[in-house]
Amino acid sequence: MFVRTENFRTFTKLYPIITTIVAIHLVLWLIVQFSEYFLHLTVGYNLLVFQGEYWRLFTPIFLHESITHLLFNSLSLVLFGPGLERMLGKVKFISIYLLGGIAANIATLFLAPVYYSHLGASGAIFALFGIYFYMVFFRPDMLNTANSQIVLVILAISLVMTFFTGNVNIYAHLFGFLAGTIMAPIFLGKGTYTRSLSQIFPNMRRSPSTASKGQSIFWIVLIVLVALGALSRFM
Repeated sequence: MFVRTENFRTFTKLYPIITTIVAIHLVLWLIVQFSEYFLHLTVGYNLLVFQGEYWRLFTPIFLHESITHLLFNSLSLVLFGPGLERMLGKVKFISIYLLGGIAANIATLFLAPVYYSHLGASGAIFALFGIYFYMVFFRPDMLNTANSQIVLVILAISLVMTFFTGNVNIYAHLFGFLAGTIMAPIFLGKGTYTRSLSQIFPNMRRSPSTASKGQSIFWIVLIVLVALGALSRFM
């Protein structure tokens, strides 16, 4: 579920929403590098939101300042988003992503100082973590034991990085996660989940050697994410 074995063409076909979001990340990051005015117009800034510029609750979800920030959030989305996009469908997935990001920015608006500015997709990504968290404890029929353990490891690492990495919007992380957890029962529904992961991800039917290679790649990518998160503190 968290192991990516698709080539680029297959990935874009199976996960169009995630592909589009990552493309938007890249395009807007390039624009920000060449247009300081665009950044000033779209960055989250509490004072200006209070003055009526409400689009700033939405636009920061897709903005990134440094290349490490861009890579960290985009790789996180590519690694942890596909399972939910296929499980929930395009409409529910993008709804959770955007609502989680907006909820995180609203929390930042009321809890952070009035002159606080911010940008990044972390709040929306933490909403996805909230969905997984809900699955682990309240919908175990949707995740097997191995994937549940991975989710808990990811959450532990994410929380540690939230509180011990500099330049982090702690409000966005915590309230994005909370929003995802609250929205989970609404979007996941009730009852027993009967569709197996092998039906959702046909490429899971692999030989043991291929599966082991895929798992190794997953942990390598996870280590890279942690390194990028730590590096962004100094960039």
